[in-house]
Amino acid sequence: MGTSFMAVAARSDSYLGYAWMAGALALSYYLLSLALRAISVGVAYAVWEGLGLVGLTLVSVWLFGEKLVPQELAGLGLALLGLACVTLGETHDEEAAA
Repeated sequence: MGTSFMAVAARSDSYLGYAWMAGALALSYYLLSLALRAISVGVAYAVWEGLGLVGLTLVSVWLFGEKLVPQELAGLGLALLGLACVTLGETHDEEAAA
């Protein structure tokens, strides 16, 4: 959401958009730090970044009317497949102890 607010702020020259952007980015990093309590940093960051990329792409299509070409759709699909593989490969402390 922070990057979406950045695009809105840049297109409207509104300082309020930048304030929303900063708040959304701060909240995003805070939530990422909470995820690090249970997930390894590499996996958490990959999922955070990957889902952010897909989410931002969906927002840009829906809100800004941007178009995606087939190669971009294929790339997003591969990114989601990669995220699924990385997430499914993650082991947790309770699983390692068993």
